[in-house]
Amino acid sequence: MTRLVYFAWVRERIGKAEEDIVLPPSVRTVSELLTHLTSLGEEYEAALQFPEVIRVAIDQEHVEHDEPLAGAREIGLFPPMTGG
Repeated sequence: MTRLVYFAWVRERIGKAEEDIVLPPSVRTVSELLTHLTSLGEEYEAALQFPEVIRVAIDQEHVEHDEPLAGAREIGLFPPMTGG
């Protein structure tokens, strides 16, 4: 079981702050996770329609989309950061 935590407008569009999910064995990277989540319903599809802009943290450390998920306890999904 992996805990997903959603932030800012990702959270608003999905409609929840966090959830625990069991990932299928085929989901091994951040990119595959984002693709999988869009298959869970319209709200996920709306939140993740541009996966390339979503920032991801595994166990509170920011990672690239090709990062493996193996051993992840918590995965955070963030919209792009703005401002200066």
